Amino acid sequence: MILSISGVVLLLIIVFLFFRKDGLKASHAVVCTLFGFFLAGTAIAPSIKAGSQSLASLLGGIKF
Repeated sequence: MILSISGVVLLLIIVFLFFRKDGLKASHAVVCTLFGFFLAGTAIAPSIKAGSQSLASLLGGIKF
């Protein structure tokens, strides 16, 4: 749960930065959001979730 919330916040910040720099228009942000919602309902969604959790655990295991 914490990973998904932090991932959503990170993606929101990236979208906001793109929007502020005029690299992403409001219509593009809406299309990206709708694409994400529709992608979450497909059969590939569990694979994407497992891959993102694996990447998060890999990055979480890095010691500085």
